[in-house]
Amino acid sequence: MKKLAIALLTLSLATFAFAKSGRPATEDRLQAAGTVLHEIMAAPDKGIPEEVLTGAKCIAVIPSMGKGGFIVGGEHGRGVVTCRTKNGWSAPAFISIGGGNFGLQAGAQSVDLVVLFMNDAGVQKLLSSKFELSGEASAAAGPVGRHASAGTDWKMSTEALSYSRSKGLFAGVAVDGAVIQQDSDSTKAFYGKNVPFAKTLSGNVHAPSGTDSFLAAVRAAENKAAAHEAAEAK
Repeated sequence: MKKLAIALLTLSLATFAFAKSGRPATEDRLQAAGTVLHEIMAAPDKGIPEEVLTGAKCIAVIPSMGKGGFIVGGEHGRGVVTCRTKNGWSAPAFISIGGGNFGLQAGAQSVDLVVLFMNDAGVQKLLSSKFELSGEASAAAGPVGRHASAGTDWKMSTEALSYSRSKGLFAGVAVDGAVIQQDSDSTKAFYGKNVPFAKTLSGNVHAPSGTDSFLAAVRAAENKAAAHEAAEAK
């Protein structure tokens, strides 16, 4: 019975991946990810702190991540990620995330998840194309508000900070045991071939049409945070 349940869940997720990985779906995902980031940063004093956002090396957004309550429990979602390069933010790479404990809001059927990779160690694990958020690599619940608390150690040791939003509620959320990896089906659908994950996020892939809304939202969020920091430093 247990084997049957796992098989049915695997088949369900595979069907979900196929149905949601065509070119129109990938463009919708990029648009949704940009909207999520814009709305979170527009919330006064309730968004991602400016210091955290301007210090992030990569930004991943998983819009409408679902909680699977059928047969066996679990969470699964698909999203996009971009990383800083010497020429600005990279073309987005498509990711999937699943398994683990997300500490999501009770009763939520779906959430928007944002994961910020804060240091080189986190980036290198992400570039390996399969990043397990467990043990020392767990994504800590990110601080919320205009400024990060001086007492936090996110600058020194945290590889990733994560946030979730459900029904208008936004909060830092701990993630443990989940796996982030390249979404090959969506990559092929959008780029026309399975572009290597590290190549995309290292800035060696041109950002094609359809990526504008997401990358614009990332740049706008960063510019807004940087402008606030500069104004308050005067």
